[in-house]
Amino acid sequence: MLGTLSRSPAAYRFGLRARPFELVSGAILRYGLVLFLVLFGIAKFTEAEALTIEPWVAHSPFLGWLYSLTSVQGASNLVGVIELTLAALLAVRPWWPGVSVIGSLGATVMFLITLSFLFTTPGLSPEWSGFLMKDVLLAGAAIWTAGDALRALERRAA
Repeated sequence: MLGTLSRSPAAYRFGLRARPFELVSGAILRYGLVLFLVLFGIAKFTEAEALTIEPWVAHSPFLGWLYSLTSVQGASNLVGVIELTLAALLAVRPWWPGVSVIGSLGATVMFLITLSFLFTTPGLSPEWSGFLMKDVLLAGAAIWTAGDALRALERRAA
């Protein structure tokens, strides 16, 4: 009875199974996140991007101290290096899932810090607020990739 209830007649009739969808969506989530981090990480090395993030970083209780140690461009470069490093850590999941867990958790923290800009940046425009809201989804993707990498570690240990 339980087996009958768990199968959708339409899905069963067309031969649809969940696993291929899980595999494809997982790859899109992971490597879409990697691509996002690479592109935005590279952008941090430009003056335009450094100036764009300056008000966010300057008012952040988590990152504002960077400007006492380095220039606006230096802080942006550091953020870029972190983003590129996290992208690399996420990408190696097929070979080193434990390393990927670290990248996933780091990305989660990074996206939560970015979300905090919504509350710490005075006079944030509606356009920038909307742009920063994407980090809710990115944090969710990073949390998912952490779980996926942990599952891979558990399968290896079994």
